[in-house]
Parts: sequence; structure tokens; C-alpha cells
Amino acid sequence: MFEVDKFDQQIISLLRADARLSVSQIAREINLSRSAVSERIRQLENNGTILGYHARLAEPSAVAVKAYLELFYSGGRCVNYAERMRVFSEVRRCSGISGETDMLVYIEAPSMERFSEIRGEIENYPGMQKVKTHVIVKDWVMS
Repeated sequence: MFEVDKFDQQIISLLRADARLSVSQIAREINLSRSAVSERIRQLENNGTILGYHARLAEPSAVAVKAYLELFYSGGRCVNYAERMRVFSEVRRCSGISGETDMLVYIEAPSMERFSEIRGEIENYPGMQKVKTHVIVKDWVMS
């Protein structure tokens, strides 16, 4: 069994943080020569301590679906429906608006399945007459 000393541990720690560090950078960090660091890395690879070097990828966005729901309801007040929306963490904004539509609800959901669940629950609210869906295809941030 290969013994990992403090220098090896430092090398491993630096490579875990950034696998693209050069041997020269590692040598400066741990106060060893480049040749000593190169040899230690080679030994760590040969004995199976270091199995490979990998790219660390950004996590995909948790928001897969952004959409507005147009709500049309009878009876009840806008504030009452807005309060009911608080049960959904995915609801970002409720807006009472003028015109035929009673309320716009902005939703950011992690999946279409979850979005459909939320929409289904809202459709079943007492007094809800119609729910129209507007899925956002492209966003432009203006500010």
C-alpha cells in the first residue's frame, strides 16, 4: 500500500480545487521543486490514488418552464386568489389587471410535469372559469 504524506495530500487538495493547475504552480504552492511534484503526481496516478482529471460542470438551471397563466374567475376578490397562490413556491408573481383577464400569474417550475400539476390545482379552485397558459419561449432582460 502506498503511503500518502503531507505533500501528496497538498497536491491532491490543489488538484481537486483545480485540475488544470500546472506543475509549476503546484510546486510554488507547496514549496517543492517541479521535478519532485511531477514525480509525486506520476506516483499518485500509477498507484491509483489519482484516477483521472475531470471537468466540473455548472448545474443545469432549476427552472425548466417559465410561464404566465391568465386567470378568469367569478366571485371572490383578486387578493383572495393571490393568497391561495402562496402554497406554490414556483409562483413568483400575481398581478390583478384590468380588462377581461382577472389575474396574471407568473410561474417558474422545474419541469413541465410540475407546471401541469400547479395549473391543474389552480383550475380546480372554486369560481375558476378559465385558465389560459402562455409558456415563455425566449426572455429578454431590459434592465
